[in-house]
Amino acid sequence: MAEPVVRVPDAKVALSTASVYPESTATAFEIAARLGYDGVEIMVWTDPVSQDIEALRRLSDYHQVPVLAIHAPCLLITQRVWSTDPWVKLQRARAAAERLGASTVVVHPPFRWQRQYARDFVTGIWRMAGETDVRFAVENMYPWRYRDREMLAYAPDWDVTKDDYRHFTVDLSHTATARTDAMGMIDRMGDRLGHVHLADGRGSAKDEHLVPGRGTQPCAELLERLAGTSFDGHVVIEVNTRRAMSSAEREADLAEALAFTRLHLAQSAARLGARPGVPLASPSAAAAEGSSSAAPTAASQEASQASSPASSQASSSAPSPGPPTGPSASRESRTPGRTPGSSGVRPS
Repeated sequence: MAEPVVRVPDAKVALSTASVYPESTATAFEIAARLGYDGVEIMVWTDPVSQDIEALRRLSDYHQVPVLAIHAPCLLITQRVWSTDPWVKLQRARAAAERLGASTVVVHPPFRWQRQYARDFVTGIWRMAGETDVRFAVENMYPWRYRDREMLAYAPDWDVTKDDYRHFTVDLSHTATARTDAMGMIDRMGDRLGHVHLADGRGSAKDEHLVPGRGTQPCAELLERLAGTSFDGHVVIEVNTRRAMSSAEREADLAEALAFTRLHLAQSAARLGARPGVPLASPSAAAAEGSSSAAPTAASQEASQASSPASSQASSSAPSPGPPTGPSASRESRTPGRTPGSSGVRPS
């Protein structure tokens, strides 16, 4: 009797370049290639390489790692990156996505003190989304807390499901920090959920961005739901590895995050038969459809990770590697020990 076949869903698993901080954007490409990630999401911030489309193209070609998403420079530390005008930032993010072949631009809701930008934000995002095939996926945020005080720093709201956007990004570290029901938020997003930032958290006032499985968020439940639905976006590992004691420890964390993600996508695919087309906000329908499917088979794990760009809204400084240099896009032109867009020395 033939063994049932487990078809892993089409969702690609990408590495956010913020996940290797304080290492560089160039290092993120190298690690993503070595561990077997499907691509990267570029966090545009103070690293000059992250702002340079041609440098990013060389890195992508050299490592054969596609750029799947661009995270627009929305952090406090990136207020002057790509202009001080937030709409210019989004226009440049869209242009970068189009030139690099990325399908998604991730954007945060405005800060409350960006009053005119906040007033026009919802209609402006709709307008920009109508001008391109690139998705503008607006990301859920959280209230800022200090001791017993709470500050609502984002407008129109940190809970982006209170407004009408074409696409959403859900970030599970942010749901932890907001102390909100993550699956309830995902239900409200419905089939407009277009992008996932996978990380964990324990409900701290600090945005933790833990490796999935190390906190209290429903990371596995979310992945299993995505696998049984028509989700056609990307799952991006956006974790804080700043406290890693070595490059090897950082890489082990990122390998663990990738294995966790692919394992839970595959487990649900085995249980539900990986049948597309079930609406994202209908887990009961997905379960009903999967109830008559073959029994699950063992899914193989792939092992091919505080404050960082992924987890800090108020960091005031960050290391900036030198300007992008390096060989052209050809794999044949590689020089041992050098990485395009880096200073030339591969980290140990």
